[in-house]
Amino acid sequence: MDTLLSIRVFCAVAEHKSFTAAATRLGLSPAMASKHVHHLENKVGARLLNRTSRHVSLTETGQLYFSQTRPMLEGLDEVEAAVSSMTVAPSGTLKLSAPVWAANSHFARVLAEYNELYPDVCFDLDLSGRMVNLVDEGIDLALRAMTSASLDPGLVARPLMDVHFHLVASPAYLNHAGRPVVPSDLNGHALLMYSGVNSSKGLILKGQEDEGPVKFRVVMRSENETMLHLAALEGMGLVFLPAWMTQVDIARGSLERVLPEKVMFTTTLHAVYPSRKYLSAKVRTFIDFLSARPNLRNRG
Repeated sequence: MDTLLSIRVFCAVAEHKSFTAAATRLGLSPAMASKHVHHLENKVGARLLNRTSRHVSLTETGQLYFSQTRPMLEGLDEVEAAVSSMTVAPSGTLKLSAPVWAANSHFARVLAEYNELYPDVCFDLDLSGRMVNLVDEGIDLALRAMTSASLDPGLVARPLMDVHFHLVASPAYLNHAGRPVVPSDLNGHALLMYSGVNSSKGLILKGQEDEGPVKFRVVMRSENETMLHLAALEGMGLVFLPAWMTQVDIARGSLERVLPEKVMFTTTLHAVYPSRKYLSAKVRTFIDFLSARPNLRNRG
């Protein structure tokens, strides 16, 4: 049997978790798709897929084989397109890792707009906020808010846009604790703190370095910005959150920006992906799509 086709069949089954769906996509019968996978398993000498009457899943060996062969197939498609001067239509599953705070209506709208242009691409999102290993976990693309260009070897980072983090609080909290007029008024205010930030000696605010650190009263720490957001809506204190996450609340009046002209920090959102000579069409078009979104860049 054609081993290259068998690899394509295996990858399609792994993506769709279905022999029938993979066979339909490749113009084969489910029985022939099954034969191709059997051929591949016999060739590598290991079971690649767990099969039940209802489910198909990757074995540990299958996951490793899939993570190594899928980029090779995508690169081959790009090479063939370059040689033949044809355009490869983006398709397949785009495994995307993004910060927790990307789970908002604004970013969902961006995904929907991309889906309208490229309906054959299926998003598989990891919004856990953890630092994923792109190569080992088969992640196509990570969106990371980075302040430096330091990267693991073999990864590429492309700046996409600046993301503004504003200090916000609920009207109920501000009515009770008072509305700061100058940055020094922030001393002693309740703060909902992201766990990755060290505030033991106070926080140095950008543009206010000469005034020394602000010493907040930390009332909650969490690595999950969604939890910090919800706590702020409940009036627990001030919190730094990205504009994407709070723009609806600001418009509704359920959150207010605090010292918006004086207290804010900005980080750059990067597209991070494994270094390859030929980038798959789905990754390339999604990065280009994000870079070209003026509504994504200018909000906040």
